[in-house]
Amino acid sequence: MLATMCGQAFAVHHAVAPHGHRRHFRWLRWNPMFRPSHESLLLQNAEIDRLDLPRIQDDTELEALKADGSLVPIIPGESLRIEPSLDPSRRYCRPWTRDFVDDLSKAYYTRFHEQIQVNSAVRTVKVQKKLRRHNRNAAPADGDTASSHLAGVTVDLQRRGLTKDQVKWMERYLFYMKALGLVEPEEERRHWCFHIMVSGHYSEWRETQNIIPLERPENNEAPESQVALGSGGK
Repeated sequence: MLATMCGQAFAVHHAVAPHGHRRHFRWLRWNPMFRPSHESLLLQNAEIDRLDLPRIQDDTELEALKADGSLVPIIPGESLRIEPSLDPSRRYCRPWTRDFVDDLSKAYYTRFHEQIQVNSAVRTVKVQKKLRRHNRNAAPADGDTASSHLAGVTVDLQRRGLTKDQVKWMERYLFYMKALGLVEPEEERRHWCFHIMVSGHYSEWRETQNIIPLERPENNEAPESQVALGSGGK
């Protein structure tokens, strides 16, 4: 793997408490492979513009896109679960995004025999503005760096609670997909999730692949790849 893992280490040094008692604090590190950035937001919005997708303004527009099949439901199953608090009306995304989530969750389940959790999917501009009032780290609701959730191309997958091997597996999977230009991922620290925008090219690429989940290893070592990809058509 040629990916360079870079990041900044955050530390709290020893502090001396009253009466001469010394308190010790452990080092806190945040070294994601996909650090959120202004550039990443620009790339996500450039793909949305290339696809000529609308930023969904309100529930009326959201329901219309569901009705004509532009947005499809995310279906939980053996390999996939949905955060219970996620509003059922927003458990939707673009068809190619759902295909990506299905493929990833099946490969992850094969490797770890555990489910991946969807924490967030499509949002409206109205919802994003409300979110911004409570979370200033949330992406804007408009402009060149607007949240890609507004176009239904993005999902947030749970990162909190994953083991080091599971995080490493996810990063390798996403690194490969990003190298192919199929996703633009970020690892969000505040909500501990993988924010993944899926390119419309995923559908075209998927049609050329035989996607076969690898057998789950008997040992605890993380595999170098996650799916066996054939070069021929399905």
